[in-house]
Amino acid sequence: MKPAISSSRSDALAAWLFLSPAIVLLGIFVLWPMAYLLYLSFTSGSFTRSGLRWTGLANYIRLLSVPDFWQVLQNTAVFSVATVIPSLVIPLGLAVLLDRKLALRDLWRTAFVLPSFISLVAAGLGFRWLFQTDGPINGLLSPLGLEPIPWLGNTTWAMPVLILLSVWKQLGFNLIVFLAGLQTIPASRYEAAELDGANRWQMFWHITLPGLRPTFLFAMVTTAIFTLRSFETVYVVTGGGPLNSTNILVYYIYEQAFSQFDFGYAAAAATILLGVALIFVYLQVRVWDVES
Repeated sequence: MKPAISSSRSDALAAWLFLSPAIVLLGIFVLWPMAYLLYLSFTSGSFTRSGLRWTGLANYIRLLSVPDFWQVLQNTAVFSVATVIPSLVIPLGLAVLLDRKLALRDLWRTAFVLPSFISLVAAGLGFRWLFQTDGPINGLLSPLGLEPIPWLGNTTWAMPVLILLSVWKQLGFNLIVFLAGLQTIPASRYEAAELDGANRWQMFWHITLPGLRPTFLFAMVTTAIFTLRSFETVYVVTGGGPLNSTNILVYYIYEQAFSQFDFGYAAAAATILLGVALIFVYLQVRVWDVES
């Protein structure tokens, strides 16, 4: 019995030894920043000689009493939901289509995946040029007799432009994910279903979707996180305007921290963002588990 116990302890020690570099890095770059962020959210002041002062829940009370913060939360919810849904549906449909034997299939795959390699800043600058008042998009509308639309200066159209940019940017990544997921579904299932007289829609609903459950969950979570941290698109394209209509939570945090230098208040907003992200991911996982 003693040799078995000794062997077990040696295995445990070896496991912790191999895991220790990852645990140290996780603690330094993830756990410590999160703990320090939480601490900052209960303070006020700046990183100067005067230092930080403990203020308790004052930043959170102030945060929840500011009307702009509630508008920012609403903008974040609209932006996230309106981005996540098409960012999953469109790549899934394209993946099913491009998984078949088509003419120039590899060329089509490359064309759809290319946007994922473009930086968000470059993509934002391109969309800002496309949708400016005298830009190419309005140039296409003028022959139709339509007046130029101030896309980025209008509270109705600025958010849809950001959503379109985010969906386009996420399309290539999710397409790769779904194409990889489709390769894990055995072809024998489709052959058996075809012999049983199932049509394409029935095979998609009863074979493809169930087979893509883990893939779909991964794509859903990563897309949700992508939308919640979409700082570059807002910064480059709209700057949170017009009239705060495109100001989402991550950009609001940046403004409070590096424009107003209100670090405690910004840390409280960042803590709210972290909580929203965790709740969002948790609900997605729970809903998916229930449906499974």
